[in-house]
Amino acid sequence: MVTFITELNNTNYDEFTKDGVVLVDIFAEWCGPCKQIAPIVDDISIEYQDRAKVGKLDADNNSEIVAKLSIRNIPTILIFKDGEIVEKTVGMISKAQLSELLNKHI
Repeated sequence: MVTFITELNNTNYDEFTKDGVVLVDIFAEWCGPCKQIAPIVDDISIEYQDRAKVGKLDADNNSEIVAKLSIRNIPTILIFKDGEIVEKTVGMISKAQLSELLNKHI
């Protein structure tokens, strides 16, 4: 399956999240719920490829950004609109719920 996901890091995070509607999945490799939500985020990246950007941020490798965002638990999904966080969800979320959150801002 081809996905439309950008791996985020300290170099590209600010630029990636500054324009349009952006979904950021903050995860860690060792996190069980993160592994469960990953296929949902992959599907969203395909379905919304022309309406929203999707990125994944490894919490362990990007602790500076995680601290700046005050992320305490993962998985955390952030939805940005023009550089501002407009939605935040922590823990497992269904594809329908995630689509609903995105659709509010597209």
